[in-house]
Amino acid sequence: MKKMILFSFCIGLFTTVSLAQDFRGLDKSPLDRAYLPDHFAHDIKFAPERNLPDSPILKVDYSRPQKKGRQVFGGMVKYNELWRLGANEATEIKVYKDVRIDGKLLREGTYTMYAIPTEEVWTIIFNKAVDQWGHYSYDEKNDVLRINAHVLHNSNPVEEFSIQFEDSENGIALMYIAWDMNRVEIPISY
Repeated sequence: MKKMILFSFCIGLFTTVSLAQDFRGLDKSPLDRAYLPDHFAHDIKFAPERNLPDSPILKVDYSRPQKKGRQVFGGMVKYNELWRLGANEATEIKVYKDVRIDGKLLREGTYTMYAIPTEEVWTIIFNKAVDQWGHYSYDEKNDVLRINAHVLHNSNPVEEFSIQFEDSENGIALMYIAWDMNRVEIPISY
């Protein structure tokens, strides 16, 4: 009987140890989300005075690489080359209703966003192939919209790559994309 109990205990211990999970550590470029209207998910519940619509206009999911003393543009992010606009998976934007990006129509749907940065202008690309890792499977044939955004300079460096929206009135807003000393501002109307 003692042997049977010992045998059962050993089997149980082995099974428990073999089924234990080793989880990955924290991602070095954590995932973040930005909404238009800004802070939509929080404020729809906790700021009723904002009178928000029932659904957002846009939602952007992106990873946030960090500068960490490195040269960002012209260094980690090469000029005149396709960039995933963040890190890890390509940045995705969900458009809840048709909008105009820099005056050009972008229909309701989900898209990946890429950029081709130069020192003065970034080409921002909206592409219909989603769930992409980086830009390795990028195919220009899937582009639905390209716009140019002039590079502006920040007064202070932005340590973590960031995308934010600035709400404005009368159905016009700005999307800010910033990292290090550079940013672009993209007008959106809805």
